[in-house]
Amino acid sequence: MRRRILAGGAAGLTLVLALAACGSAGPDEPAPVAASRSLVVWVDEARAGALEGLAGAYGAEAGVAIDVVPQTSETLRDAYVRAVTQGEGPDVLIGAHDWLGELVTNGVVQPVDLADPDAFAPAAVEAMTYDGVTYGMPLSIESVALVRNDALATTTPATFGEVVAQGEALVAEGRATRPLLVQQGDGGDPYHLYPVQTSFGAPAFRADDEGSYTSELALGGDGGRAFAEFLADLAERDVLDPAITSEVATQGFLAGGSPYILTGPWSTAAFVEAGMDISVLPVPPAGDLPAQPFVGVQGAFVNNLSLQQDAARAFVGDFLATPEAQLALYRATSRAPALTAALDEITDDPITTGFADAGAQGAPMPAIPQMGMVWLYWGSTEASIARGEGDPAALWDQMVANIEASIAAEL
Repeated sequence: MRRRILAGGAAGLTLVLALAACGSAGPDEPAPVAASRSLVVWVDEARAGALEGLAGAYGAEAGVAIDVVPQTSETLRDAYVRAVTQGEGPDVLIGAHDWLGELVTNGVVQPVDLADPDAFAPAAVEAMTYDGVTYGMPLSIESVALVRNDALATTTPATFGEVVAQGEALVAEGRATRPLLVQQGDGGDPYHLYPVQTSFGAPAFRADDEGSYTSELALGGDGGRAFAEFLADLAERDVLDPAITSEVATQGFLAGGSPYILTGPWSTAAFVEAGMDISVLPVPPAGDLPAQPFVGVQGAFVNNLSLQQDAARAFVGDFLATPEAQLALYRATSRAPALTAALDEITDDPITTGFADAGAQGAPMPAIPQMGMVWLYWGSTEASIARGEGDPAALWDQMVANIEASIAAEL
């Protein structure tokens, strides 16, 4: 499906696009190069409608015809890389920051100049930076948080262990069936547990002095072993359970089965629609350090091989960095705007601002290639610990050794 917005005459900014533009195509298909005055934008289906309206307003002022091309989110990154390396594809890509390592390595995106980096959430700028260079315009941010059922609890303790104990008391009273819900599944789910892990001083990778991730693992050592032991304790306390899938966790919380669920903004719409009174809170630490969830950032990237780079940079750098643009995307997705000025305008939405506060403590999910090796072993190890399949610390140490060996084999 292709959405084309034909602009009116330029009253202010005038962009003369004399070069051939990249054409557009249906979902998952590379876009052929064709003579056109259009600026082509690929985006996932959830944001396509909002972006279409934005592009229409921008195009009317700029005198640009803009094609907004919805794509299937699961295949968008691969379709983009394949198309651009073949000399095709869009001028602008809207996508996730953890694609950045692959996009930069393949030479399919170019640096983006943020006129005022301090105008954005710090984690959002950090997420769009690779090897000290900013490659994307931050649009929205998301992370997990602790969501509370206010019908079961109105105050929340300061530590994760105390939160579990509060839930256990409610279970003992017959008011809940589980102390806290955390989705897992047979293969585990380290993403949701990551803020707990970081509070033990065991992040996935070490960062350099500029805050960029290095390829040095940091999830091992004493901190990692202590976290592994804590996971075993959570399993014994009926919190960590591979049988709790995403659906089981969501339905359990909807049914009033727990005072808390560890989840993200993708779940809360169902809770609100069900008439639940909920509060969104930062994840409390279990160890001695702050709990830092993974922060996911959606951003806009400019095709490094685009024939309309000036127009693409203007659309990304000038227009998508405005409060109006980021608020429109927020209304379409319920994700917190990355731009502070836009976030300040939605103080009447405690759920989104609650997730923004939780994410403010977080760190971007690593976009480096070595992260793939971590995912390969991480979840399965946590699931093994939950099932009691060995000594937790020993299982964790073996996981670290396996990841290190896999990274070394790729060098």
